[in-house]
Amino acid sequence: MAKKHQVFECQHCGYSTAKWLGKCPECGSWDSFIELSESQKQILKQANSTSHMQEPRAITQVCTEQHVFFSSHQEEFDIVLGGGLVPGGLYLIGGSPGVGKSTLLLKVAGDLASTGAEILYVSGEESAGQIRLRAERLGALSDTLYLLNEINLDSIKQILLTHSYRLCVIDSIQTLYAPNVSSAPGSVSQVREITFELMRLAKERNITIAIIGHITKEGSIAGPRVLEHMVDCVLYFEGDPSKELRILRGFKNRFGTTSEIGIFEMSSAGLHSAKNASKLFFQKRASAVGSAVSVILEGSRALVIEIQALVSESYGNPRRQSTGFEANRLNMLLALLERKLELPLGRYDVFINVAGGIKINEPSADLCVLACIISSFRNRALSASTAFIGEVSLVGDIREVSNVDVRLKELQSYGFERVVLAKQPKSKFPGMKCFAADEVSKILEWM
Repeated sequence: MAKKHQVFECQHCGYSTAKWLGKCPECGSWDSFIELSESQKQILKQANSTSHMQEPRAITQVCTEQHVFFSSHQEEFDIVLGGGLVPGGLYLIGGSPGVGKSTLLLKVAGDLASTGAEILYVSGEESAGQIRLRAERLGALSDTLYLLNEINLDSIKQILLTHSYRLCVIDSIQTLYAPNVSSAPGSVSQVREITFELMRLAKERNITIAIIGHITKEGSIAGPRVLEHMVDCVLYFEGDPSKELRILRGFKNRFGTTSEIGIFEMSSAGLHSAKNASKLFFQKRASAVGSAVSVILEGSRALVIEIQALVSESYGNPRRQSTGFEANRLNMLLALLERKLELPLGRYDVFINVAGGIKINEPSADLCVLACIISSFRNRALSASTAFIGEVSLVGDIREVSNVDVRLKELQSYGFERVVLAKQPKSKFPGMKCFAADEVSKILEWM
């Protein structure tokens, strides 16, 4: 008699093994392995196999594909997507509860429906009446926007096959279930099977499908890692639900770049694209101790930001805390100040905050952070009309950053009079003086 072949699968990440394990070697979860049934094994085998054999071709004989974008009528959303939505594209949007994922996609669906396109919004979490109330608030009511309260994948497939919709929104994938999979909705097996079927529908019917996904407490999208590999675009919605600012970031995009971000504002009338992004992070004010201004780049967009520092005497172990700025980089800059400028910061608590809630992901704000710390330590205010741009190295020199002209042009539009940076720019900016500082010690001249 043939020996029974067993397959155990982790319900957190989808890792499979031939024997039961107490701890998953892939994601580190404990007691997460369950044995798959025969039907689930067939689905796993089908998902991991190719549909048919193809002969290899020379790359010079392959025709290029030109993606045709259509606008979502949300300017910031189109920027992140690389120009707009693509027919047949499969999009995954994740984010913490209440951040605005459903609000954003319902607004996009309503705007597209107002142009005459037929849109399907599938909800397994809210009733049609609740969605109608939100649509009224967003101004998304349209005769061509259809709502469907359904969690059965077969029923959703039947509707998509019998109607021609331009966009289908799934809210959310963790609430759907496939009848041929015997596990509970939201499990790894269910999410894998549903995503595979939605991907086939999107490509065969040329329907744009947007999927909303829940996230785990670690911040990643719930479900197997294969979920992010199967979709064409992965977006994360960031922001504090108690604040107005929302940031949409792209982590995977087969149709464009992942370096752009979208900035939205949440108001009583719903979610709107930010008209002037920099004003959300910087407000012109008088000179203050421990405050300085810099410019960062998010994709092709320059954002003027304010960085604040507080240096106070420590009554025990000195603390180093930062909000919006990398903590390891802060420790490096503090060690540099102690070594090069002989500032006794080892006896002081240092706190750094980036105003507006944005996170800095590039080193161009290093010089600004140093200026803030020195200003707070010496209790001397920096000029409110001066900005600092530059990367600081471990040897104490200040290095030039990319796209300086774009950054300076943004500062000029805000009326800044002086900019401290590594090298003099090649272009001229009337009304604004640029001062070159190639070493950290020269920053003391501005204190």
